[in-house]
Amino acid sequence: MDKNISSIEDKWYGKPYYSLDAYFKNVYGQKIYKIAVDAGLSCPNRDGSLDDRGCIFCSKFGSGDFAVKAGDVKAQIEAGIAKFNKSVGEKYVIYFQAFTNTYGDVEYLRKIWTEALEYESVVGISIATRPDCLGDEVVALLKELKEKFLRPDASSAEDIGSKFIWIELGLQTIHESTAKYIRRHYELQIYEEAVLKLGKMGIPYITHIILGFPKETKEEMLETVFYVEQGIMDYDIHRQIKPFGIKLQLLHVLEGTDLAADYKDGAFKTMEMDEYIELIVEALQKINPEIVMHRVTGDGPKSILIAPTWSANKKVVLNTLHKTMKEKNARQGDYSIMLW
Repeated sequence: MDKNISSIEDKWYGKPYYSLDAYFKNVYGQKIYKIAVDAGLSCPNRDGSLDDRGCIFCSKFGSGDFAVKAGDVKAQIEAGIAKFNKSVGEKYVIYFQAFTNTYGDVEYLRKIWTEALEYESVVGISIATRPDCLGDEVVALLKELKEKFLRPDASSAEDIGSKFIWIELGLQTIHESTAKYIRRHYELQIYEEAVLKLGKMGIPYITHIILGFPKETKEEMLETVFYVEQGIMDYDIHRQIKPFGIKLQLLHVLEGTDLAADYKDGAFKTMEMDEYIELIVEALQKINPEIVMHRVTGDGPKSILIAPTWSANKKVVLNTLHKTMKEKNARQGDYSIMLW
C-alpha cells in the first residue's frame, strides 16, 4: 500500500474520510463529546425581521431538536456533562445549535459563550448561525473571546486554558432558485462576506449544506459542494479562506414544517438511500482531504420524521457508506482540485 495512503488512513482512524471524531482524537488524544444546547434565541426568519415562518425545512425547535432540555444554558451544560462519566469521556464541545446563535443582545451572548468556555472540561464552543447575523458587535465579541481563551503561546489546542471558537454557517445551497424556495432570505454574497470576516479574525468556520432539495439535480448539489470546498478568496491578503469543516446533511421532511405540506401534496420525493450514498461518495471525493467532515448524513427526530424513514437508522447509513467506499476504493479528496 502507498505509504501516503496508509498515513491518511491512520490519521482518519480507518474511515475513508476525515471525520470530526478523528480530528478530535488527533488533537486531544481522546474522544470529545458534543453537548447541544438551546440558548433561547430567535431568528430573523421567525421574528418578523425577514419572515415569520422560518426556513421551509426548519422544525419548531429551529434545528435544536436534540438539544438538552434543562433550563438555562449553564443548566443544560451541566445536565449534558452529567450524562457522561470519566470512563467514557471527560472533554466536551458546547454546541449552540437551536435557531440563530449570534442573533441576540451582545451582553447575553457574551455571558452564555463565556460561561461555556470557562468550564475546565470544555475544549471549545461551536456556534450555529446565519451568515447575515455577524454584525460588528458580534464580530468584536468573537475577537474578544478568542483573545481571552485561545492563548497565542499555546503549543497545541489541547493546552489548558486554550479553547477554540468555531462558527457554523448555514448556507444550504448556492442556487438562487432553491434559496428562494427555502426562504433563506440572503444572497450568496452575504455568505462570502461572512467568511471573509471570520478569516480576518482567524476564526474557523464550518459550512452546512443540505442535499436533496426539490428540483436540484445531482450536478447542482455537487456544484454547491465544490463552491464551499474551494473557500473564498480574500484579495486584501491574496489568500483563499478555506473552510475548517463541512456538514453534508440529507434533506429531512419533518412534521409541522411547510416542507412537509409540499411533500404530502406530492410536490417532490426524498432521496433513496442508495441514491444518497452514491452522491455522498462523489461529494467526498471532491472535497480536500484536510477539511474535517463534521457530518455526512443526519438523522431527524424519529417522533416528527416523515421522510426519508431509512435515515432514522444512522448506523446502517454510515456502515453502508463506509462499505461502499471501501468497495470502490474511494476516499475523501480523490478528485479534489488543490487550489489552496
